[in-house]
Amino acid sequence: MRRSHPTAIEEFKNAYNLEFLGLSTDHSEADLHGALLRDLGRFLTELGPDFCFVGSKHPVQVGTQDFEIDLVFFHRGLQCLVAFELKVDKFKPADLGQLSFYVEALDRNVKKPHEGPSIGVLLCATKDDEVVEYALARTTSPTLVAEYQTLLPSKELLRAKLHELYAQFVMDGSEEPHAEGRRR
Repeated sequence: MRRSHPTAIEEFKNAYNLEFLGLSTDHSEADLHGALLRDLGRFLTELGPDFCFVGSKHPVQVGTQDFEIDLVFFHRGLQCLVAFELKVDKFKPADLGQLSFYVEALDRNVKKPHEGPSIGVLLCATKDDEVVEYALARTTSPTLVAEYQTLLPSKELLRAKLHELYAQFVMDGSEEPHAEGRRR
């Protein structure tokens, strides 16, 4: 993130729950894009209260070439445009080049003088945090990489994890009083 967006990282999530879209596991980028547009209200709720929709397949022209940004929003709190690039695969560092290009195009050709620098969000199916860290280490473009989930874990898996956590908590909590009791 550029210095002009010190709090921007707090406005975005590392993962977005898109289960409400009802996508199949082998969905395409077009499927994801269309589903987000069909259920834009719920997607805006998932993004957060300060996001306003600007456009889909938002056109930008650079030189004599035309490009389309998957989704563009405006963030009222940060007073800036936010470009979302959708990827249905695992994060690849090369995807950041495209997103940085779009962020620059928004800044030079679309943003108003009173607005802050645009932010880019690469929304991908999965990501390796270490690869993301390396990819973002030297970038000067204000970009984030987030993943999305179209299916939440099953109730059984959640229940098992909750029991594991509870057992660990009880064990940690019960060891402490016994240890103090022995010291006295």
